[in-house]
Amino acid sequence: MSAANSDAILARMLALHPKIIDLTLDRVWRLLKALGNPQDALPPVIHIAGTNGKGSTQAMIRAGLEAAGKRVHAYTSPHLARFHERIRLAGTLITEDALTAILDECYAVNGGEAITYFEITTCAAILAFARTPADFVLLEVGLGGRLDATNVLEKPALTIITPVSIDHQQYLGDTLAEIAGEKAGIIKRGVPCIIGPQQQAGLEVIEARAARLGAPVMASGQHWHAREEAGRLVFEDERGLLDLPLPNLPGPHQIENAGAALAALRALGMGEAAFEAAVTRADWPARMQRLRQGPLIDAAPGAELWLDGGHNPAAGQAIAATLDRLPERPTRLICGMLNTKDIAGFMRPLAGHADGLLAVSIPGEANTLPAEDTAAAARKAGISAETAASVAEALAKITAQDPTARVLICGSLYLAGAILRENG
Repeated sequence: MSAANSDAILARMLALHPKIIDLTLDRVWRLLKALGNPQDALPPVIHIAGTNGKGSTQAMIRAGLEAAGKRVHAYTSPHLARFHERIRLAGTLITEDALTAILDECYAVNGGEAITYFEITTCAAILAFARTPADFVLLEVGLGGRLDATNVLEKPALTIITPVSIDHQQYLGDTLAEIAGEKAGIIKRGVPCIIGPQQQAGLEVIEARAARLGAPVMASGQHWHAREEAGRLVFEDERGLLDLPLPNLPGPHQIENAGAALAALRALGMGEAAFEAAVTRADWPARMQRLRQGPLIDAAPGAELWLDGGHNPAAGQAIAATLDRLPERPTRLICGMLNTKDIAGFMRPLAGHADGLLAVSIPGEANTLPAEDTAAAARKAGISAETAASVAEALAKITAQDPTARVLICGSLYLAGAILRENG
């Protein structure tokens, strides 16, 4: 079978989308019941919510568990190049045949009832996980937590809440406390919860829910600490100190993501091999990813090309901190964003780190922010900016002026996905 088969079923699923988007678990419960409640037949689940760092933390945990000889399912969203990236069965991306079969089954069992794309594909992932033997499931929340389609587990083995910041206000609330309350909805009675670094307003809400449910808390800065020291990652908790290499995923923010992953691996009873692999073997595309081959590299052989899908103020801060650590080099941004994001909040931290910005519209995305608007937001933040018709044109403009520039393509996971598809 070809990818066209799963693509065709996914397209049909989009037609089932409710007229009004409402976060609810009713549709998910209905379909899971019709499928035989596969959520009750899963291996131990590690459920991960948060605004930033979910994917990186999951990737580190997976690397650690697999190094310890464990078979690991993993669910993440959105995908970058192909939908198959969302579902990893016992360490391997789901095959086209398996994906087509599981999607077709869920579509048929749903019987034409209204259901969102994310809800029905999450049910498909859960069904696939329940039917394939494994030791653990890593389940990443799509949006929020309390009413997210993944929040159907009565008793996961562990919950993790990575840093919470302002994003998706139209669904989760306008304040940090409201958003943290939605993320904290994955906490379950008596189930240990790892809490990554948080702003105080968010931490108070998360800890209050954990206390109400009698969920043991392991919080950054209280029960565990992660820091960079003498070019190494030092992790410390009540069980002692770990002296490890710095994370292979670039950026100082990966220290705190690694801390949450190590705290989780400790809670799961893993040992030294898992700890080292977590920080040295994790793979997570489009998070300050250095591009080293493909048509874009061929077109600009002297340039240093990076790709990042971050799109909110916290991501802007993380990108700025990462650029600050790189060797000094003229740095220019190629940026495309969605019109639903906090454009100004993303741009502000980058102002002191970019020598210019070329704005593009995201190809094929109805909600793309027009390139002119992205450029205007950059100028308002203090970044010199102009527009380009495409990433290729933007890259050509930059390298015509400076063939050895550092170029960061950023602003959206959708743009990052388009780049990964086009660049091979």
